[in-house]
Amino acid sequence: MKAQLLTMSTPDGPFTIIARDGAVLASGWTAVPGELTGQIHPDLLPGEYETVTGMGAISDAVEAFYSENPEPAMAVPVLQKSGPFRGHAWDILRTVAPGHPVTYTEYAERSGNVKAVRAAASACAFNAAALFVPCHRVIRTDGSLGGFRWGLAIKESLLDRERRQAAELA
Repeated sequence: MKAQLLTMSTPDGPFTIIARDGAVLASGWTAVPGELTGQIHPDLLPGEYETVTGMGAISDAVEAFYSENPEPAMAVPVLQKSGPFRGHAWDILRTVAPGHPVTYTEYAERSGNVKAVRAAASACAFNAAALFVPCHRVIRTDGSLGGFRWGLAIKESLLDRERRQAAELA
């Protein structure tokens, strides 16, 4: 399997995407693809990578996000593999409205098991497709940011950007 590899400049730093057949396998705020490949399920891990200068709808969605339009990223296909709860939880993350973060408890409830807060947090931690599966939209019950693989400064920037955009639409 051959995958495409693209690193884009964003206001939050370099953003790298690994995709295959128009679906994101992994993405995040790094210029080092090796930081992403370990997040891809072994069954989906590409054998080869081709560096590209654009990815059509995928890279367009990143540009749209940073132009105050987060919606196109939710339409980009994502290819991740895990168990039933985690896979469902990733789908649920894509329904969390930009500018309206949910708590880990609310996320667990939306995912079908209010008692599965740790499992919901684990779904965030193992999400390989940052931005396209917006784990940054989940915060702690006390309103603090919680964790984020790419750093709390980036999580805060993403949430602030979405909050501003949501306020403009209100």
